[in-house]
Amino acid sequence: MTSALAVHAGPRALQVLRERGLRAQDVRAIPAAAGGPKGLALVPLDQYLFGEWLVPRAGDPGHSIHLLGASIGAWRMACACLSDPVQAFAQMAEDYIEQRYEHAPGKLPHPSHVSDVFGANLDMRFGPRTAEVLTHPRHRLHVFTSRGRNLLRRDGKLLSSISTPLAHAGAFAANAFKRRWMSGWWERVVFSDPREPLPIHLHDYRTHSVALTPGNLGTSILASCSIPYWLAPVHDIPGAPPGAYWDGGITDYHLHLNYASMHEGLVLYPHFQKTIIPGWLDKFLKHRHRATEHLANVVVVSPNPQWVQSLPDGKLPDRADFKLYGDDHARRIKAWRRAVAESARLRDEFEAWVGGRLELPLQPL
Repeated sequence: MTSALAVHAGPRALQVLRERGLRAQDVRAIPAAAGGPKGLALVPLDQYLFGEWLVPRAGDPGHSIHLLGASIGAWRMACACLSDPVQAFAQMAEDYIEQRYEHAPGKLPHPSHVSDVFGANLDMRFGPRTAEVLTHPRHRLHVFTSRGRNLLRRDGKLLSSISTPLAHAGAFAANAFKRRWMSGWWERVVFSDPREPLPIHLHDYRTHSVALTPGNLGTSILASCSIPYWLAPVHDIPGAPPGAYWDGGITDYHLHLNYASMHEGLVLYPHFQKTIIPGWLDKFLKHRHRATEHLANVVVVSPNPQWVQSLPDGKLPDRADFKLYGDDHARRIKAWRRAVAESARLRDEFEAWVGGRLELPLQPL
């Protein structure tokens, strides 16, 4: 039988895995990528990681684990900071699978309507529980967002139909030449747990760091999930530089950061594929999909592409399913529920692997 789970690692991480395997006490950071519905396939694994494997044992105070998230990854990592992560992830999956929005026949829902509905749901899930997220004894949350600059600094109704596509074209062209040049259009803003700084250098790209507070937790997660043209941007987040904030995946699609700058420990990356793509616009630039020295201490656990073919439509859930299934919500929901259920194999194989009951090939990133 084909394994559902694949393991890839950077050179430092490979050496550790070969010497002693993957241990919970070695994990210092966990990134969570943007990717919309693809993240649903990681829910059973998330439940095991945060509900069992990473929970400190009696007498072991544990160490801080930094959770980095962009878009749906920010939502996932915020769930990991709640006191009942297993239930929180289950609720997140249910909310995502059941989402539907009013729209005119043959047209997509209006972005402001999607933002209103989605924002209300985030407020319902996290609003009364902000303190749990910000005072978690072990986890330190870092929410990645993209702040518009120049033509993208605001999303005015009168000009956005012209200026926003023009600015996106400019960002695409700048990024094609050099990733840093895209910072003339988008800058990275990270909302971080103020108790501990993120132990990873962020010198690769124009970056602002802002303290996560009860006043900006929900809005920063909403901003991190605000995909252009699908949701409206979030303006003027409390405590952050003024302006329009959009999906964190624009600047940091898969959070390809300088993890090697960490002084100790490993980065465990539950991902929906083995490659870690820097920004959303880099999806189209295959030469930027290669591993770099920044990933030396990273362990990526992801679905085996052969196993993925056994899922509905032969793929992970993705945003194209909204068009594929249209208003036939029942068929989409059925397919997504089956994908989540089948993804329990990722959890089971990971548990058996770290427990020494299953051998998985260790492959380089």
